[in-house]
Amino acid sequence: MAHKFEIYKDNAGEFRVRFKYNSEVMFSTQGYSSKASAQNAIDSIKKNGPGAEVEDNS
Repeated sequence: MAHKFEIYKDNAGEFRVRFKYNSEVMFSTQGYSSKASAQNAIDSIKKNGPGAEVEDNS
């Protein structure tokens, strides 16, 4: 698979999500205290991301 979400534990012991495309990290999230919260972040991105606006602040 060329793209995937990964849940991992950072050095502070918090759960984070990163999105990888062709093994390159495209973005990562803030830290969450529970794995369930990290999974909720993934679910929210999948649900709300496709319709999100692009804001160009350049």
